[in-house]
Amino acid sequence: MILEVALIDVVAGQEEAFAKAYAEGHHLVATTPGCRSVRMTRGVESPSRFVLLVEWDTVEAHLENFRDSERFPAWRALIGPYFASPPVVEHFVDVPA
Repeated sequence: MILEVALIDVVAGQEEAFAKAYAEGHHLVATTPGCRSVRMTRGVESPSRFVLLVEWDTVEAHLENFRDSERFPAWRALIGPYFASPPVVEHFVDVPA
């Protein structure tokens, strides 16, 4: 399992509109083959900062099934207008205990 973490800074004052756009487009990510779960969190101390957490079967599932599909431009068209700057996106794997 791969965890995609995207740090998203939203234009101040646009947080509620961004959250609404995310809710509208959630299915675009959630129904992608290889996607296990999707959730968005919002900063307490920094309410214009959001963190998108997506669990994928593999990095390829993210890149090939979502980023290289028609889903990604539709997703970005919904949420992209609210970005204060480009999101920082990285992939992570679990560390065994």
